Amino acid sequence: MTEEAFDVTVVGSCMTDLVSQAPRLPKAGETIHGHKFFIGFGGKGANQCIQAARLGAKTAMVCKVGKDFFGENYIQNFKDNGVHTDFVGQTSDAATGAASIIVNDAGENAIVIVAGANMLLGGEELRGALPAISRAKVLVCQLEISPQTSLQALHMAQENKVKTIFNPAPAIADLDADFYRASDVFCCNESEAELLTGSSVANVEEAHRAGQELLKRGCGSVIITLGPQGCVVVKAQGSSSKHVQTTAVPAVDTTEGACSARSTERAD
Repeated sequence: MTEEAFDVTVVGSCMTDLVSQAPRLPKAGETIHGHKFFIGFGGKGANQCIQAARLGAKTAMVCKVGKDFFGENYIQNFKDNGVHTDFVGQTSDAATGAASIIVNDAGENAIVIVAGANMLLGGEELRGALPAISRAKVLVCQLEISPQTSLQALHMAQENKVKTIFNPAPAIADLDADFYRASDVFCCNESEAELLTGSSVANVEEAHRAGQELLKRGCGSVIITLGPQGCVVVKAQGSSSKHVQTTAVPAVDTTEGACSARSTERAD
């Protein structure tokens, strides 16, 4: 194990993406022909970790994969992207997480996720990864693993004065209130913000109001992403939000796994 210091440590998920591209999505019971297939590396946690590494950050991943073909490939993918893998565990009790994804020509998708080994990441693994958590500048967590595991990791980071970033995705309507208090930065998209606040979040003004509501729950700061409208950043109660605009681009694929973290494709 290591006593190295990291810029970013991510506690989260790994998913192997099995992606089929077809002219349209099939109806129930229907078989259709697709025109491309590839296997990619996905999962919200792994994507965030690898993107941080590609941007130059020294990163470590804390996760669990299966002792299988997909798990071995995933560990190698981390290494190929410069991610520290001492805290990537393997288990024989579940398969590596997988997502079966169909994407149509309009960029719409249908996805089935089997979390597998991701759900076996727990307190024992976090305690083993304490050197990577306690010596990081930033800890990033999401909700594709057990929520209690993510919350424990955030608390461990806070206890060691490590900045925390929490991405509440996929969103849970009755999110444990401790998540807000454990988040120095609470980063969600508009649909997640709507689910968590019970209010519409369709534009910059509504995002500001939602951000203020989330701040009341104990977050240090809030970022709400708005797709082509950019994002809204709210840092302090009662302060004006900052609207960060972005350049609109056409959607090619709306899946999170297909795939920002993919370094290789295997096409048919």
